[in-house]
Amino acid sequence: MSQQYSTFIVDGLLFGVDVTRVQEVIRFQTMTPVPRAPEVVRGLINLRGQIVTALDLRVRLGLTPAAANAQPMNVVVRTDEGAVAFLVDAIGDVVTVDETAWEPAPATLVASVRELIPGAYKLDDRLLLQLDVDAALGTAVAA
Repeated sequence: MSQQYSTFIVDGLLFGVDVTRVQEVIRFQTMTPVPRAPEVVRGLINLRGQIVTALDLRVRLGLTPAAANAQPMNVVVRTDEGAVAFLVDAIGDVVTVDETAWEPAPATLVASVRELIPGAYKLDDRLLLQLDVDAALGTAVAA
């Protein structure tokens, strides 16, 4: 059995989310800062009249901050509460993976990251890290 993932790059790593969770991918949008928001919340964007929270995946995953002049791309995902944008470095392709290529995340990963990345798919030339959208949102919203 196979599954499709919408892919993106964060700090040189290839991540993917189930394509059915992705509403759209868009270029950099001007963000309005939110006072006293957790560090992971970079701001709010106006998406054709809909206010969308933008979350910095570099912060969420404990990766190095992006360059100050970097303009992230937005992967807008669907949630029960509405759309949320993940800020990523670059947008990849939609890839189809075979479930037999999936392996669980190694136990050596830091627990806070392991809960966000349940596993990875072995592609021909690299690993596709599976991002758990709900886990990525859950702690960010609760923070």
